[in-house]
Amino acid sequence: MTRRPVDIGSPDRLYTVTGGRSRTDGASFDLVTLIVGESAPTAGMQSEHVRILELCRHPMAVVEIAAELSLPITVVRILLEDLLETGRITARHPRAARSVAALPDSALLTEVLHGLRNL
Repeated sequence: MTRRPVDIGSPDRLYTVTGGRSRTDGASFDLVTLIVGESAPTAGMQSEHVRILELCRHPMAVVEIAAELSLPITVVRILLEDLLETGRITARHPRAARSVAALPDSALLTEVLHGLRNL
């Protein structure tokens, strides 16, 4: 199976959407970070910002926002940082993984799996 390159849109458009930025300055958004809109769009806002606020009336993951906007993740992260800095969104970051020692024993998990299969 041959993989075709993903169409990420016109480079000129992406440059314009991000204001020429290619990296975020501070906030890091994981792909599964949930974004929640905290305000309604206002007149004069960039159309991509408006669309993000409309999508995030209910919590939505960064990767879902990128898919809905048909934009690369890096571009969406830059747009989200803009909205976060102005207080228009909040980000619910995923919990940090526990240490390996705190995870359940694999033998216990195997027993649970067998029990579920027997149901």
